[in-house]
Amino acid sequence: RSSDLHTEGDKAFAEFLTDEIKEEVKIQKQKNLPKMTGGWELELNGTEAKLVRKISGEKITVTFNTNNSIPSSFEEESEEGKKADENEPDLVSTPNFVVEVTKQDSKHNLVLDCHYPEDEMSHGEEEDDSDIFSIREVSFQPTGETDWKDTSYTLNTDSLDWALYDHLMDFLADRGVDNKFADELIELSTALEHQEYIKFLEELKRFVKCQ
Repeated sequence: RSSDLHTEGDKAFAEFLTDEIKEEVKIQKQKNLPKMTGGWELELNGTEAKLVRKISGEKITVTFNTNNSIPSSFEEESEEGKKADENEPDLVSTPNFVVEVTKQDSKHNLVLDCHYPEDEMSHGEEEDDSDIFSIREVSFQPTGETDWKDTSYTLNTDSLDWALYDHLMDFLADRGVDNKFADELIELSTALEHQEYIKFLEELKRFVKCQ
């Protein structure tokens, strides 16, 4: 027989988790993951996701991780909004994502580190044309290397000439990374994050019950 510790607290904890899992499964929007338009192939490794697309001799890889992808300001907003709306707003996952562009016969990949600025996520009607994501950093990294080098020059976009920044955004859009893509990525990441959360609760329940 197992000699693992089982307390009344553990029993109550396991019962709570059973109920919690049922609730989370109930609010899960869809069992299948939302599809990305544009011919992107999805590869999953735990909480890390890769979207890969090949276009005219180029390979575009978008990598993101659902860990810590729900903005911390979300909780404050939901507290304020409770009076006006009794239903809690849906949690939305807005992960940082890295776009890697690989050209045939090139020794280096162009790597663009992107994120969703929190002030842009409120989709104001008057801001229909504004980008919902931003490029933070740009660098070249050796092709085929998984560990990127700190010795490669990294361009920070904070003080960048706006015309160069616009060309970089157009460069991404021409390769399928635009506002529509960024919107779809939020939907996919939100579904993945929720899936991983349910898996975590199930694992936690098994651990508490020592199954």
